[in-house]
Amino acid sequence: MPKSHFSLDQALRSAASRRRFLQLSAAAFSTVALANCAQTGSQTTDSASASDKTLYLYTWGDYSSEALYQQFQEQTGIKIVADVYDSNETMLAKLQAGGGDQYSLIYPSDYMVRQMIDSNLLLKLDPAKLEGFENVMERWKDPVYDPQAAHSVPFNWGTTGLLYNTKLISAEPEDWNFLWDNQEELAGKITLVDDVRETMGMVLKSMGHSYNSTDPAQIEAAYQKLLKLKPSLAGFKTYGFEDQLIGGDLAISMTYSALGNQLPMDNPHLKYVIPKSGTSVWTDTMTIPAKAPDPDLAYAWINFMLKSENAALAAQELKLGTPNQAAFELLPPEIQSKKTLYPTAEMLKNGEGIQPVGKALDLFDKYWTEAKSA
Repeated sequence: MPKSHFSLDQALRSAASRRRFLQLSAAAFSTVALANCAQTGSQTTDSASASDKTLYLYTWGDYSSEALYQQFQEQTGIKIVADVYDSNETMLAKLQAGGGDQYSLIYPSDYMVRQMIDSNLLLKLDPAKLEGFENVMERWKDPVYDPQAAHSVPFNWGTTGLLYNTKLISAEPEDWNFLWDNQEELAGKITLVDDVRETMGMVLKSMGHSYNSTDPAQIEAAYQKLLKLKPSLAGFKTYGFEDQLIGGDLAISMTYSALGNQLPMDNPHLKYVIPKSGTSVWTDTMTIPAKAPDPDLAYAWINFMLKSENAALAAQELKLGTPNQAAFELLPPEIQSKKTLYPTAEMLKNGEGIQPVGKALDLFDKYWTEAKSA
């Protein structure tokens, strides 16, 4: 049966038994070394058959899906090689070090899109090459981080919150300050994401400030508050904490809603909560690096993901919040109404998107480096 007829029910069944990739590596979906990416990509020509072409993409660790990659290859003949990263800053550093000519597609978050546009690192998209952009929800057709969506197409949106083990924590955490209020009892059983803007932003939010504060006094105060929690941390981990949280070696982890919704599927003793004082409401996007070796292959993937049935499959396979209205309408009612995945306006009223902070970023980075090394 052609992969294009792979049903959403089948996707759900396969996703239910699928554990996310705990120790992701460049080899996870690759049969060739990524060091050869640029050379391989540059060798594709108009006369080459689709089966000879390979799309090299750089993505978040929990966005890789064999089901999606296989379906894309069967629909287009194009192979996928995926490398993964755990933070926007890791991705940016690799591109600035020359990786921009290795990958034809990357997945920066909203604030990083703005930063990369300002640094001329992203290709301006050709609307004539996009198919299905009309399926995107209105709020993402002219986002503040990328006016008129000139450089990016939304892939996923979500929140950052707390995922906890109900066997170890009986009273549901309602806000970020739960970590400080219960620091002694939770010592050695807490992890925070390894992302300067998310974690420093969370601390700022817990103090009543904006994630995007540029006030030096507020940023320093957030650093001092983070230092108070540091002795009780098991570490800064965006990924790699999952087995410890499931097994009870950890009690609570700051994480993104993608994992916050994935892990409880197979581990019902885990629960994800969105802090009441507010959190980051983020968007991860699909973009083409300015030096991409094969932009046309990137457009093929973007158009594949803009199709409602493929976006709906991705939403269920990866447990993500789709920004594709046509795909959302294909989802089962129990998923559409899942509040940890599609929060209500009331739940998001104190949320905010992470935005570039200009020269204040130097302060964030300075304090972040000191906090991690303390």
